Amino acid sequence: MPPLRKRLSTRFAAVAAGTALLAGAAAGCGSPDRDGEDSGSTGRSGAVEKGAFPVTIEHKYGSTKIAEEPERIVTVGLTDQDAVLALGKVPVGTTEWLTSGYKGNIGPWAEDELGSAKPPAVLKDTGTGPQTEKIAALDPDVILALYAGLTKDQYRTLSKIAPVVVQPQGYNDFGLPWQQQTEAIGTALGQPAKARKLVAATEKHISDAGAANPAFKGRTAVMATPYQGMFVFGPEDPRTRLLASLGFTQPDGLKEVVGDEFGANISKERTDLVDTDALVWTVPDLKKDAAKLHANKLYNGLDVVKEGREVFVQDGTPYGDAVSFVTVLSLPYTTDRLVPQLKAAVDGKPGTKVGGPES
Repeated sequence: MPPLRKRLSTRFAAVAAGTALLAGAAAGCGSPDRDGEDSGSTGRSGAVEKGAFPVTIEHKYGSTKIAEEPERIVTVGLTDQDAVLALGKVPVGTTEWLTSGYKGNIGPWAEDELGSAKPPAVLKDTGTGPQTEKIAALDPDVILALYAGLTKDQYRTLSKIAPVVVQPQGYNDFGLPWQQQTEAIGTALGQPAKARKLVAATEKHISDAGAANPAFKGRTAVMATPYQGMFVFGPEDPRTRLLASLGFTQPDGLKEVVGDEFGANISKERTDLVDTDALVWTVPDLKKDAAKLHANKLYNGLDVVKEGREVFVQDGTPYGDAVSFVTVLSLPYTTDRLVPQLKAAVDGKPGTKVGGPES
């Protein structure tokens, strides 16, 4: 299942799912070996900053107090593991979103941070929310659920296992910016200053790429996928925020169509929303999906098609996975590959072929 479909499925399932009783779950699980014999290892250790604990983190369901440095970390948020790794920790459990078979659900862009540590156990969301029993079996000190769309019932249930950190107020589910995600995780792990430095370094990488390509500034761009027709990502989606960070603007009317969601399907009457200066498609199959889109006469007649301003990214590849992941670690990897494609798309020469990434 490509990332978007997995995320949509996960999100819808989370809203609809009932909550299993923790007592039964915990009773069915023995305490794991805290040396990591049966449930992963904490691997390396990040340096806790002076005065970092105890700490109370405010979020959309209230606040969570973390008394001391957590060693055993479980990430329920679908992309939260990258910030943990960047801070020098290795989770004992991650939650599968990518289906590309990466060990521990650690993408290629984050492998160096994993090093020789034991990969985390991979949890799944099969449509009924977080796997409570398996999370309890990992005996976590903290559960991170920033990019998770956790319901309040799920939050309460998981809080009986360990302190749970969810997204701050003010953001849609799955709309939390990677900067706030990284900083919240840094606070939870006792490394707020290091988290801010990581954010600054990644922001500089992106802004440098934007500054090197002044043609991006003020141009319109949107990301979309052919999920149930045409699905466009809204202004709060992390992918759209990357385009904005590179200098692009969003087409008029995008926010109104998307509403409070991270994205939405558009009708034929709103195909104008994808007639932008650069249109990035994430697709399961480059040839088949491009051909299917171009078979649509309405779409094929748009200037964005006739003038060669489409950028295609294949889901299920390391690059495609990175484009959807959008974290402090994946963004430099994505930027280095996406920028040359965008540059070709907006060069004003319809004959320029927008090729794939070089690596």
